[in-house]
Amino acid sequence: MDNRSTSRSNRTGMVTIDVLYFTSEDERVKHLSQIDPRLHRLMKKINSIKIPLKQDYYQSIVKQIVGQQLSLKAAHTINTQLEYVWPNLQPELLDSLNDDQIRSSGVSRPKIRYIRELTQKHLTKEVDFSHIHTLEDAEVVSILTNIKGIGKWTAEMFLIFTLGRLNVLSYGDVSIQNSIRWLYELDKDESLNLDYFYEKWTPYNSIVSLYLWEAINSGMVKSPPPKP
Repeated sequence: MDNRSTSRSNRTGMVTIDVLYFTSEDERVKHLSQIDPRLHRLMKKINSIKIPLKQDYYQSIVKQIVGQQLSLKAAHTINTQLEYVWPNLQPELLDSLNDDQIRSSGVSRPKIRYIRELTQKHLTKEVDFSHIHTLEDAEVVSILTNIKGIGKWTAEMFLIFTLGRLNVLSYGDVSIQNSIRWLYELDKDESLNLDYFYEKWTPYNSIVSLYLWEAINSGMVKSPPPKP
């Protein structure tokens, strides 16, 4: 059985992924463990990773815009409040809301402008989410970063947490950088060669990223990295 996911057929007939699921018995995890002893110890300690993927592409991008430069907790709180103001984040309803109503949920005014631009492009099909899952990673990033307010990091998070792509390493993600420094015991002032890690972990950089994030989220980085 494939540990990675359960799947379904979406409205286009394409098979998409519902959840990313990895354990120490997964062949991809075994491969990473064989090429990287430190990563092996981290993966063994964490063991399983399960990430439900967001199924509505438009809503996913809206929530990621809201969550930019916020903690996971703060982003969750604001997105929850936003859905009270804007039911189910239905794009057709956005024009009926003024900026102050949306602002009351905690969304900043610049992010409101970005969400309105995204929504307009979505409704006019200038950005067509119905087939974006069929595109290569670089194409997805190019399309999304052409929307004001969506940078490369947001597009990369969409690739991992919405499309379930397996070979994404976000160079600009501070938590990834900090977790790598912790795991490999690198000084904060020491140069970090992310190209080296990306090549080493290809084609499973997303899997590594999920374990590195879990090391941060679980508080493991407050202690020395796992030893043999």
